[in-house]
Amino acid sequence: MGEPEQIVALIPRLRRYARALLGDRAAADDLVQDTLERAWLKLHLYQSGTNLRAWLFTVMHNAHVNRLRGRREEESLDESMYELVASQPATDGLLIRDLDRAVRSLPDEQREVLLLVVLEDMSYEQTAQTLGIPIGTVMSRLSRAREKLRLILSGQAASPRLQRVK
Repeated sequence: MGEPEQIVALIPRLRRYARALLGDRAAADDLVQDTLERAWLKLHLYQSGTNLRAWLFTVMHNAHVNRLRGRREEESLDESMYELVASQPATDGLLIRDLDRAVRSLPDEQREVLLLVVLEDMSYEQTAQTLGIPIGTVMSRLSRAREKLRLILSGQAASPRLQRVK
């Protein structure tokens, strides 16, 4: 299977991560589209035999960072976050809601690492490569994210506050 076919096979993973990261289907689909366009235009920069998935997620991360530099918006997660707790009974909607709010309350840097490691099942090394940060930084951000989630979900930390819309 050549790179174009491998890229097509990775689109569902790109969409899932983008939706969990942005929380809005349309914005996530736009990010995936931008990622695929950039990847196609820069495919000559991809080193054959290396991890194509990590390379695509790096392209997506860079596209996302470029968008954030242009504008800052409140991000929320949609139903793609529910995949994290899909094994829970359907009646456990409060847990899903609480997890969604807790994950959204994390700083962007911690949320990105958490989603790549937990949702996308990337190794620390792949996550570090994708985000362009040292493995130690991945480990510390993930540790902080998990601890904050544990505190919030156990009721030991202040719950995420609702923001007033102007």
